[in-house]
Amino acid sequence: MADKKKKVRTFSSDRSKGQERPLSDNQFIEGIKNGDQTILSKAITLIESTKKQDEVLSDEILNGCLKLSGNSIRIGITGVPGVGKSTFIEKLGLLLIKKGHKVAVLTVDPSSSVSKGSILGDKTRMPELLKSDNAFIRPTPTNNNLGGVAHKTRESIILCEAAGFDVVLVETVGVGQSETTVHGMVDFFLLLKLAGAGDDLQGIKRGIIELADVIAINKADGTNLEIAKQEASIFKRALALFPPKQNGWDPQVTYCSALHDEGIQELWSLIDEFIIKTKKNATFHKKREEQLQNWMLEIVEQTLKKNFYINQKVKSLQDQLLEKVLSKTISPKQAADMLLRSFDIKP
Repeated sequence: MADKKKKVRTFSSDRSKGQERPLSDNQFIEGIKNGDQTILSKAITLIESTKKQDEVLSDEILNGCLKLSGNSIRIGITGVPGVGKSTFIEKLGLLLIKKGHKVAVLTVDPSSSVSKGSILGDKTRMPELLKSDNAFIRPTPTNNNLGGVAHKTRESIILCEAAGFDVVLVETVGVGQSETTVHGMVDFFLLLKLAGAGDDLQGIKRGIIELADVIAINKADGTNLEIAKQEASIFKRALALFPPKQNGWDPQVTYCSALHDEGIQELWSLIDEFIIKTKKNATFHKKREEQLQNWMLEIVEQTLKKNFYINQKVKSLQDQLLEKVLSKTISPKQAADMLLRSFDIKP
């Protein structure tokens, strides 16, 4: 009798010209482990796929890469449009490569709410970084995710780390207050502000300021240099009013000019200081553990929510109950309880 063999999962990305040879989960994992950027890109495409048939293979790839991950510094970078995130990331990436690092850049590209399409032009804005074999740039559409981060960014980070990238930069959509999701998946959170933009006092009121480990005022050059220094002083005074962070780090304020490659080394020194301090007091690893827990619970929550709304009993009952709520026959609480019971959940 022939031995039973494990079913090999394969994936082949759809291309308009020709057919690609399918890859198995082991081929994906070995390719990623060996730093093959083509296979890494295909794996991320698979992870991002919404096709049900791709889910099993993507899970196997992710599980195979988990033990190879976790050895990077994860940095989230946010700021309003026009603050110079792409230029800054390119200069920081080139600096890190000179220091011997391998840098992965996950740039999150805003999706159009009308066409559902995205520009995906981040690579063209980092031409020098793109040339390096030690850099990997992956633009991904947000699909209108309010957190400013693509739905599968966490998984992409794992794959990049497994491929040997020891610094992962996550650039988020520069829309301000909604960009808090990134803070829950990185080690260090950098907020870029624009010198001379006139939003310094307004910015102090935003909750995103509380999340920042460093605020860097970019485009601090020419006539903007003195303005940047003044704004840095304002932010320093404002940060002093916030309660101390649990990780023992005092948020810093600095200024730089990515265009002229000034202040980038000083900023990296602050990041390095942060990593050393939080690893020493064990809050670095504690945060990583909390992020894994939150990731698990978030998936549970998303799955329950999705299954709830596609449940036929819920769908058939929802409109009826809504009419009763609008006519004030029953309360919203009563209607919600009835919907949950139809989904076999006791309120």
